[in-house]
Amino acid sequence: QVQLVESGGGLVQAGGSLRLSCAASGRTFSTYAMGWFRQALGKERVFVAAISRSGGSTYYADSVKGRFTISRDNAKNTVSLQMNSLKPEDTALYYCAAESFGRLWTESKYYNYWGQGTQVTVSS
Repeated sequence: QVQLVESGGGLVQAGGSLRLSCAASGRTFSTYAMGWFRQALGKERVFVAAISRSGGSTYYADSVKGRFTISRDNAKNTVSLQMNSLKPEDTALYYCAAESFGRLWTESKYYNYWGQGTQVTVSS
């Protein structure tokens, strides 16, 4: 099992940047592919980005491609999401998630473990 705790959310003006972090417990972090999802108020949870076990492969939703960067540090058991050029439509609760088979799924149902989320609010 792995426990995930997100941090780094906050209030930022449009065009600004934030860096989200997700700290994982356990010694098997490097065996999981990791993903970031977000859920805006009243909407479904949607895929943002994913990264392979080694960090060598990444995948992004079209809506964040070129603005967000996912990375991981297996020595520190962390995965991060650097968010630049933020827009009001990026406002959401952001979750990190772990996937046991090492695949870069975009569907949330394939992820086994979830954090509690961190709120990102982008003002116009």
